[in-house]
Amino acid sequence: MRIGLPKEIKDQEFRVGLTPAAVQSLAQQGHSVVVQTGAGTGSGFEDSDYHAAGATLVADAATAWSQDMVVKVKEPQPSEYDFFRRDLILFTYLHLAAERSLTAALMASGIEAIAYETVTAADGRLPLLTPMSVIAGRLSVQFGARYLERQQGGRGVLLGGMPGVAPGTVVILGGGVVGTEAAKMAVGLGARVQIIDLNVDRLAYLETLFGSRVELLYSGPAQIAASVPQADLLIGAVLVPGRKAPTLVSKALVGTMRPGSVIIDVAVDQGGCIETLRPTSHSQPTYVEQGVVHFGVPNMPGAVPWTATQALNNATLPYVLKLASKGLDALATDSGLAAGLNVSAGQIVHPAVREVFPDLAGQTGGTLVGV
Repeated sequence: MRIGLPKEIKDQEFRVGLTPAAVQSLAQQGHSVVVQTGAGTGSGFEDSDYHAAGATLVADAATAWSQDMVVKVKEPQPSEYDFFRRDLILFTYLHLAAERSLTAALMASGIEAIAYETVTAADGRLPLLTPMSVIAGRLSVQFGARYLERQQGGRGVLLGGMPGVAPGTVVILGGGVVGTEAAKMAVGLGARVQIIDLNVDRLAYLETLFGSRVELLYSGPAQIAASVPQADLLIGAVLVPGRKAPTLVSKALVGTMRPGSVIIDVAVDQGGCIETLRPTSHSQPTYVEQGVVHFGVPNMPGAVPWTATQALNNATLPYVLKLASKGLDALATDSGLAAGLNVSAGQIVHPAVREVFPDLAGQTGGTLVGV
């Protein structure tokens, strides 16, 4: 198969879909890989590394997109929609629940769009989402600690406190992978940490990890209303696979937080679980609303591309190799990979995405509709 690797163009997105080592694995199996020049530079991989691995280097994105399959990291940007075409396989993060225009463009083109975030393991895990969730969870506390600094607009709180001075409070909505990793970082800094989750079995598991170092609380409107005003750092870590995240924190509740507190919603690329939070970028990561600093960067792991690219490739490469060898026939023998198919031949095929866009779900690809 001919595989294209274009350079990411989302704001300050320095990750790359394939490392030179991944390209070498593909080349050894007889596949050809076309890499746009500079695609890996932000992750620490030079064009010469790709050439040595067996790739063909091209200067333009169009050539990289003209192959049989394109492997990316982030969802295509509007300037890339013209590269879509029928029978092209696109393998990347899509997060379509928050991307109506992208969903419509994929449908109109007839492309085969497979999303990393809905590929499912036999035990129900999301193996291609997990490595970036780990990184995003850890970064949420790292960024939160930074924006609590007075010079960044925050309250001037040191999360770990000092002898004689209380530590800062971190409230985490959701005890999944993101929430767990955020808690590890916050506990390590010495903060007071609360995790709020609906799943009592998950809360019981988290007790085996953290013991009494983390307050584990059952989620409900009353508990959220009691915890949010105490938070110096509020982290949204709620995921409903393929669907928009539910809104758990209203604008009115945000207004009860102390001025200079910080909100980071890791679920922002799925719509977010905090009413006042909207997507931002690494170039302009924060804004202030209700006196609270809001951080809504949807591609947080792009800040640590050397680590993130390798972690992502470790997870995606087996699936890339399977698709390269079998094409879409690979979906017939791997139900977990088939769960990643979101849009096919002009139709929304993932049930969760169909629920989000019922009006689009009834459309047939061929023209851009409902954008």
